[in-house]
Amino acid sequence: MASSSMAMAATMNDLPDVILSIIFSAVSDTRTRNSLSLVNRKFLALERSTRTSLTLRGKARDIYMIPTCFRSVTHLDLSLLSPWGRSDLLSTASSDPFLLAYRLRLAFPLVTSLTVYARSPSTLHILLPQWPNLSHVKLIRWHQRSSSPHLGNDVAPLFEHCQALRSIDLSSFYYWTEDIPPVLQAFPAVSKALTCLDLLTFSLTDGFKSEEIQAITAACPSLTRLLLVCIFDPSYFGCVGDETLLAIAANCPRLRVLHLVDMASLGSTRGDPEDDGYTREDARITKVGLVDFFTGLPLLQELVLDFYHNVRDSALALEALHSKCPELKLLKLGQFHGICMAIESQLDGVALCSGLVSLTIKNSADLTNMGLIEIGRGCCNLARFEVEGCKKITMKGMRTLASLLHKTLIEVKISCCKNLDAVASLRSLEPIQGRIERLHFDCVWKGLEEDGGILCFDLNEGLCQSGEHEYGSKRKKSKYSSDPDSSSSCMQSNGNGMFSKSWDRLKYLSLWIGAGVLLTPLPTAGLYDCPNLEEIRIKVEGDCRTGHKPSKSEFGLSCLVYYPRLSKMQLDCSDTIGFALTAPSGQMDLSLWERFFLNGIGNLSLYELDYWPPQDRDVNQRSLSLPGAGLLAECLAMRKLFIHGTAHEHFIMFLLRIPNLRDVQLREDYYPAPENDTCTEMRVGSCSRFEDALNGRQILD
Repeated sequence: MASSSMAMAATMNDLPDVILSIIFSAVSDTRTRNSLSLVNRKFLALERSTRTSLTLRGKARDIYMIPTCFRSVTHLDLSLLSPWGRSDLLSTASSDPFLLAYRLRLAFPLVTSLTVYARSPSTLHILLPQWPNLSHVKLIRWHQRSSSPHLGNDVAPLFEHCQALRSIDLSSFYYWTEDIPPVLQAFPAVSKALTCLDLLTFSLTDGFKSEEIQAITAACPSLTRLLLVCIFDPSYFGCVGDETLLAIAANCPRLRVLHLVDMASLGSTRGDPEDDGYTREDARITKVGLVDFFTGLPLLQELVLDFYHNVRDSALALEALHSKCPELKLLKLGQFHGICMAIESQLDGVALCSGLVSLTIKNSADLTNMGLIEIGRGCCNLARFEVEGCKKITMKGMRTLASLLHKTLIEVKISCCKNLDAVASLRSLEPIQGRIERLHFDCVWKGLEEDGGILCFDLNEGLCQSGEHEYGSKRKKSKYSSDPDSSSSCMQSNGNGMFSKSWDRLKYLSLWIGAGVLLTPLPTAGLYDCPNLEEIRIKVEGDCRTGHKPSKSEFGLSCLVYYPRLSKMQLDCSDTIGFALTAPSGQMDLSLWERFFLNGIGNLSLYELDYWPPQDRDVNQRSLSLPGAGLLAECLAMRKLFIHGTAHEHFIMFLLRIPNLRDVQLREDYYPAPENDTCTEMRVGSCSRFEDALNGRQILD
């Protein structure tokens, strides 16, 4: 009886195909989908039929290796084909440049979204006609613009071949601002149908001028998503002011997503915490102009106004934002001052935007703790809060905001705030320590004394001593405190000066740290117990040419062994500047700095690593050194490695020592990418030889 009931028991394979298709469609991890396809033929067919997105990573010359079983793919990414970023991508396959494009069309007939590295317009002229129903195209190019005298020549093929085009993404494509308006005006039918236009690229030397923005929005009246780099500097001709904002609202009233970012604010370089937060000049943006601007865009759901020049007394305009744009969910403000008046207990300014789910405040010079409390009270649905360059807020204000938002807040970024160093930032988040999933803070170790590499301090001592000053005694206690009594504001210590409470849900951690500063205090500063941390990003910034030699031989990556589930890392040293060649007497060249940064990385069980080597801007060189290659080869568990720079062929061959390494690529995805390979750097032949050696190995799994 029991055996017959077991034989009749239903399995997952007995579910209807419709239900299984829904389950398979919800699986996004590539390796998980590949594993599902190996169960049986039915699962294989269902996995292939529900795979709608695919990124090809092979060599363009190997036409016979193009997969032909993913015929349901609608989004195809060709930007990472090897050799990366080469202008002869299509011609390397055969003497017939259309052969590869034709084979791609046969393998993926349903493509409507395409991403491609287009170093020259010829690539687009060959590829785009293969899919006449393309609705979204993303172009990538980090190399310099071609020397064509015709404006818009690099993007004109999009409009010539894609009559169904609705979305264009040029956020990673180097172009001139003068290229865009003429081509939009030359193809009015396609331009009028566009709903998404992303022109927010880092490679521009200047942003769009007022007349260019007006021409773009006039040519594309159906836009629902617009992202632009603008000139807000009043000393420039054509700077963006009230007139431009009103033109955007009048020309594109259906906008739901709008990003206007000053070129000076677009970079990732950290500001100066000692700066007072005000710039010398004010932007030509007035309160009345902002109110009229918000009135003209009632459908806005996402708004980014990241300026580099002052917008003063903005509270009244932001109050209008709440009433004029009721669907607004995401808001980022840069260089806006007076966003909250914080007078008595009445809510005002940005605190009235109660529907916000994400709020970023950048360089607000007069934002105080009371302003943070107002935001915590008014914006009660915030799941993401970022504060950057606000000099007057302290741990007390951030802690109170976290207490007020303890039910919803799961993502926090605290950067470049004078009174919020690493320990203060972590202490301020104790009320949501068990809920937070994504976190960024700056590794500024103020007040921490090192003794032989081991930190000797008690985090709880300072917090308990200052508890009465910050939060009041038991008789006079802040009504916004998240704890039932004042004694509970002090975390319990485990005897080593560490917090005993765990960061149970923290999965992603982002850090900024200065060049030459050690990472070793990280676990002891309050992040000792992160059992579910899976991914970390470390941004190292500084000028190694003027700094002193580090006191230790190791940056401190070994301290990350405290996090057992850590498998992905992004180590970004791209803003670390040094001497690529021979350094002056008493200085270290970049190879020694690279040894300092990567020392200890072999102790981590990393599955995937993105690495940006330090650079020498004088010679535009960002290259992996011999010590760096040797230390990366010690990561025995690594499967994916992406080096955002160049390397010598004999250095990169060290990576073949990693037994299960499957995916490696050198990407010069920074501007300006080197135009020609030198005799000592990786060339097409060098890349091919390394890839052949890598793919020729036996991979156990």
